[in-house]
Amino acid sequence: MREKTLATYLSGFRNHHQSEALPGALPLAQNSPQKVAYGLYAEQLSGSAFTSPRAHNLHSWLYRIHPSVIQNKTYPHARGALFSMTDFAHPMPYLPLRWSPVYEKKDNADFIDGLIPFAMSGPFHDPAAACYLYAFSKTSSDTFYCNADAEWLWIPQKGNLELETEFGSLRIQAGEIAVIPRGVKFRLTLHSTDALGYLAENYKTPFSLPELGPIGANGLANSRDFCTPVARYEDKKGGFQLITKYQHTLWTTELSHSPLDVVAWHGNYTPYQYNLNHFNTMNTVSFDHPDPSIFTVLTSQSEILGTANMDFVIFPERWMVAEHTFRLPYYHRNVMSELMGLIEGQYDAKGDGFVPGGISLHNAMVPHGPDAKGFHHSSEIPLKPEHYKGTLAFMLETRQMWHVTQSLLTHPARQTDYPACWQNLPYLFHHV
Repeated sequence: MREKTLATYLSGFRNHHQSEALPGALPLAQNSPQKVAYGLYAEQLSGSAFTSPRAHNLHSWLYRIHPSVIQNKTYPHARGALFSMTDFAHPMPYLPLRWSPVYEKKDNADFIDGLIPFAMSGPFHDPAAACYLYAFSKTSSDTFYCNADAEWLWIPQKGNLELETEFGSLRIQAGEIAVIPRGVKFRLTLHSTDALGYLAENYKTPFSLPELGPIGANGLANSRDFCTPVARYEDKKGGFQLITKYQHTLWTTELSHSPLDVVAWHGNYTPYQYNLNHFNTMNTVSFDHPDPSIFTVLTSQSEILGTANMDFVIFPERWMVAEHTFRLPYYHRNVMSELMGLIEGQYDAKGDGFVPGGISLHNAMVPHGPDAKGFHHSSEIPLKPEHYKGTLAFMLETRQMWHVTQSLLTHPARQTDYPACWQNLPYLFHHV
């Protein structure tokens, strides 16, 4: 983590922040005064309905050189739709599923070229979440992006990536995450030869921190460790393009100025980043493996209390100290659907087949758990404190069914023999 860079950020999750690149650019009393300092335009970006309760009302005021309405012609992008109905015109098999890395590296691929749609949860016309893989090696200072459908959760697996947003800049690498809210424009800049990772799309309630309940005031992700960018702006004219995802389809808009022209801003609807090493893992010190919900970093709650549209969960380095306990995740069937990825190392409940950059998927009520190798190891080892080192896995859990695209379901990287990892579990039953 770049502590010197981090120190320049404003910290806190969903707090009201403000930042200005020029002194006096922020109005003191009015959000939209008759005349804004420096000849700027006032523009509000809303992430919730206007009448949402105060505690859930998300919006920011942007004071910018050009209002967003100044743009030239818009036309369909050459790639067209990222998802289509035909991608899901097949039933999902009642099977545990797993893939080796499916990154399709292409020379000089940009973000759009290297974006691989993987799965969607919920109906196509009203999705809850989606998951993509990305692999690209080229960025352009003249190209900007915006997701008008949902917020994007960036989960890098390799590379050093800068997200230059209207609010300022965020830099992330493996072990860190960033969230770009719905409607926020940004540019990508690579500070490495390429970038590989996962991209989660949240269509519903914006991510928030889970409630702590009996845990109390401290534990899991601390709001003070979430960082928002410091205002900086570009006053550039020229030929630029904004690529917007809108109703699953990509659109290109021509601009005569850089959209990163926000001189000052204030509000609680902002991009943010988080270092996953700051997550305070809670675990048992007596017996039994806790439910994976104890590892939740961010949640998008549904209208059904306690049932999320999507949870972002991590399995980081941690100590295991419980006594007389099978320490791996228990065998289970779950009403929630679980999509897992591996950032680095090895996930403790799986053997060699689950590798960094890979994905496993266990949809609702599909049985899963430790493979035979993991079961034997966890059943026989001496129960002394263990430190799980050099590992970081994550899970995207949703109340809806994950539906994988047809191309990925039949992709050569799919490990069709994955269910075999449980078939050599021995018959151990005995009685007197």
